[in-house]
Formats: sequence, C-alpha cells, structure tokens
Amino acid sequence: MEKQRKIIHIDMDAFFASVEQRDFPDLRGKPLAVGGSSERGVVAAASYEARKFGVRSAMSSRMAKQKCPDLIFVRPRFEVYKQVSNQIREIFLEYTPLVEPLSLDEAYLDVTENLKNKATATEIAQEIKERILETTNLTASAGVSYNKFLAKLASDYKKPNGLFVIKPSAGEKFVENLEVGKFHGIGRVTAEKMNKMGILTGNDLKTKSLEFLVKHFGKVGNYYFDICRGVDNRSVNPDSIRKSIGVENTFDKDFAEPDDLYRELDDIIEQLWRRMTRAKAFGKTITLKIKFADFEVITRSRTSQLPIIDEQFLAKVSYEMLHQLLPMPKGVRLMGVSFGNLEFADEMIGRQLTLNF
Repeated sequence: MEKQRKIIHIDMDAFFASVEQRDFPDLRGKPLAVGGSSERGVVAAASYEARKFGVRSAMSSRMAKQKCPDLIFVRPRFEVYKQVSNQIREIFLEYTPLVEPLSLDEAYLDVTENLKNKATATEIAQEIKERILETTNLTASAGVSYNKFLAKLASDYKKPNGLFVIKPSAGEKFVENLEVGKFHGIGRVTAEKMNKMGILTGNDLKTKSLEFLVKHFGKVGNYYFDICRGVDNRSVNPDSIRKSIGVENTFDKDFAEPDDLYRELDDIIEQLWRRMTRAKAFGKTITLKIKFADFEVITRSRTSQLPIIDEQFLAKVSYEMLHQLLPMPKGVRLMGVSFGNLEFADEMIGRQLTLNF
C-alpha cells in the first residue's frame, strides 16, 4: 500500500506589498498597491489594508483607485522580490528536495520523508513559518494535508500568517460545503457556469457523474470529479516548468454567429490576462483553439519576438485569428486562447521598465 503523503503549501502573505512595507516604514499600515497608477496599469499585489476596500491583484489600477481613493501605488522591484524568494527557497530545501515553486511567493513541499526527521508535517510547517519570519521579517501562511489540492485550500483558510491542517479523515467533508468558486482550479467564469447548473458547493459537484462533467467541461472534468471527493493524485514535481497558460470555455450551446464568438472571446481574453498577471508571466506565442460540434479541433498561432505585455495586443491578435476563420463552417462547441513561450517576471529583471504597469 502506498504511504500517505504529507504535503505542505506555503504562500507568502501579500508578498510584493509586504516587502515594500518592510523596506519603507512610512508605507506600513497604509493601503498599498504594487503596480502602476496609469489608466492601463494593473495591480500586481495589494496590501491587506488595501484588500479591505476590495483591491486585489490583477485588478486594473483605475478600478482599484475607485475602490480606494487613498491607495498608494509603488513600482515593482522584481530584483528584490527574487532575492527574498531565493532566501525562502533555501529554507524549504533544508527540509526536503521535493519543492515545487508555483511563483516567487508560493510553493508545494512534499515532506513525507524529510531531511530533519521531524515527526509531523504540521511541526515542519510551523518551523518553516518561524524561519521565514526570522530570516526575512515577513509572514507566510501554510496549509498541510495529504494532497496538493487540499494543502492549497488549507493555506488560504486562515490568512494572513495562518497554519491550517486538513487531515485525511476530514478531506472530503471539508470540501463538501465549500463554494465551488473557492476551489483551486475553478475560475470565476467556470464557477458562474456551474452555479447556473445548480452546482454551488462541493457537495453539489459530487452529485454529478464523471460523464456529465467531461461533457460540460472537457477533460478537466476528470479533475473536478476527483477534487470534490478530496482526491488529488498529482505529485510534487521539483522540476516542473510551466510551458503555457490558457483558458478554454465549453459553451452550453453551439455558436456560429460572429457576434456570439467575439463575445465569448472577450470573456476568455479577460480570464487569461488575469491568470497571466497572477502568475507574473508573459508569453510570446498566442494560440487560438476551436473545437467544433463534431469534436474536430483546429488551432491558429502567432509568435512575437518579445514577450507580450499588453492585454490590448493579446485581444487584437486573438480577434485577427478568429476573423480569419469566419464564417464558421459549423457550430463551435469550445473556444480557448493560450500563451506559450513563457517568461516570468523574475526572469525579466533588467527589463521590468517595459512591463505594462
């Protein structure tokens, strides 16, 4: 029988903003956004003081300012964030070589076997939190469970500076009453689609068959079927390199009219740009995917020489690729847009002035 895994998810609290408040005492206790205050700016991170007003990462700077008129904007210092991230990573590696970074400020750790022979994952998580605070003067939240999905949920549960454990006996029960919009891996639009189907919670999701979920959500339906039961068999992969970020929407009915397709494409582009912003990533290749009612799939791609840092450029290229396919020869069941050839913010140090903040 396979040994029960012990997974920790560590997530720094308002990382970019907290670094700025640590380094500049006059910013402490004030609503702060890391990003740019221009009309086309985007919030990369918000302090907890700003979040009380509804300001959050990936929000336009214009909207953030409307929600919080006293919001202070500071430009990002990626070289500093990278340095702090490396300090934190070194702490992780003292406990296990199985560290899977998701971004500069969060990572999964598999401590089923650990280098310090600690008895429990909870003890390790608490010690890591203390070490991070001691080393960086920053707080982190930790989630502990038997798989990645639940560890991620647990780290969000008592933020900031929290530690929460979901034991194997409690995993499925914990998910039952959770709103599907709070599931890691279910975005806003998918959650809205589920809500329209009467799927509001994990318990509602569990009533749906695997066939139903695959039919309405594609292959990711397999993932939804598992997680609402507290199941996630993904391993912590220290060599994981994200190759692309994409958004796909499966429609409730087939579309062929241009107006319908452009409307759906607008929604997909908005979701994709939010994901790119949260991942602090930029891509060079844009790919449009179309799946027809008979399940035939076609793709079209465009590649830029430099990373694409402008949502309007993403929209322009996506519209052009869709336009070239019109009129559609048959109904469209699914449409998606993805970014490939990714570069991440910490890899673009020295070029950050070109970022759209």
